[in-house]
Amino acid sequence: MPKQYRVTGINLKGMPLGENDRLLTILTKEQGLLRVVAAGARKHRSAMAGRSGLFVVNDLQIAVGRNMDRIKNAEMLQSFVGLGKTLAKLTAAQYLSELALMQALSAQPQEELFLLLLEHLYRIQDAANDHVIAHLTHGIYHLLAIAGFAPQVHSCCLSQSPVIARIDIPKWRSGFSIIGGGVIDLASLPQTEDGALTDIVHTRISHYLSATELSALQALAQIDLTTHILQTGLADWLAVERLLRAYAQYHFDRPIQSSALIDNCFSNI
Repeated sequence: MPKQYRVTGINLKGMPLGENDRLLTILTKEQGLLRVVAAGARKHRSAMAGRSGLFVVNDLQIAVGRNMDRIKNAEMLQSFVGLGKTLAKLTAAQYLSELALMQALSAQPQEELFLLLLEHLYRIQDAANDHVIAHLTHGIYHLLAIAGFAPQVHSCCLSQSPVIARIDIPKWRSGFSIIGGGVIDLASLPQTEDGALTDIVHTRISHYLSATELSALQALAQIDLTTHILQTGLADWLAVERLLRAYAQYHFDRPIQSSALIDNCFSNI
């Protein structure tokens, strides 16, 4: 086994270790998830201090240790300093990194996950403040997609009929089923004699979506968000985020801790 190896990675978690060191959790392209020691990172004026910060991308040379590997050399490639300019951007970045950590594997390449996370961190960093939640939900959707369970958003998960957001119809709604894995076309489902949905259908529906909320959800499957869809109201984007949050927590079977900060940031909406 080689005594050292080289990787490119982004710091996603950090915690103090001993008096002067820091223990980093790093997502790398070549080796997946690593937990390594950044020796001396907490010393005053240490060169490692800035390179061991959150959301810093480094070219790393790592020495293999008996109990834990250690960073031998780090060259900073990218620092997402813009994420710290607003609480909303920082929280959104933490949210996406938490989702990435939930699905990242160790000891095997994770290039697709690494590049996707960086792409969406760039978008959040560069976003106008009103568009942070839109870019966050876009990132959530694409992280779910590479994990293998993106929700079905264009056709009904029960009937497989196309679901088209009817913005022209007042109070139009579609359903969403977390267990079923996607949107539900209410008009195509069995109804009682008085036109109400059957109890069986009701039990499958976890959320109801307005036409604008469904349009926003469907747009997330695209590579980029158009200028038009970014104009969707903040309340609608928050509704979509909460739906995807519930969906992700169900599939990962654990809570997204940083999502509570999103609620605090937008508690007045």
